[in-house]
Amino acid sequence: MRLKVIDSQRCVGCQSCMFACSRRFGQAGLANTCMNVVSAGGMSKGFKVIVCRACKEPPCAKACPVDALLVNPKGGVKLKSELCVGCKNCIDACILGAIQWNEETAKPLACIQCGFCIKYCPHHVLELVEH
Repeated sequence: MRLKVIDSQRCVGCQSCMFACSRRFGQAGLANTCMNVVSAGGMSKGFKVIVCRACKEPPCAKACPVDALLVNPKGGVKLKSELCVGCKNCIDACILGAIQWNEETAKPLACIQCGFCIKYCPHHVLELVEH
């Protein structure tokens, strides 16, 4: 399964999906969100939802010098935090800009394709689809 942005034009930029993602870790705020909602160029242009698209051969995992990002056979990548050296190569390698950074832990955050965020989007922008 992979998370899919089904209609970004429906996004109003509320960031409910981002807050839901952070709550998955038991924390409030946006420090632990694995996704990002950004302006597409002002209110008249709308918003973009940036989330991992679960690449079959993720460049972020290939760029990791210590194999801290493991390819999840069900889609996406999983971080082995204890191996991560904080080099940010994964961020540079992701062509979508979907790897987020946690300043507190100095570790990357990547969507694990759990779909927790979906039910919190009031405009049905996201869905889980077969990989």
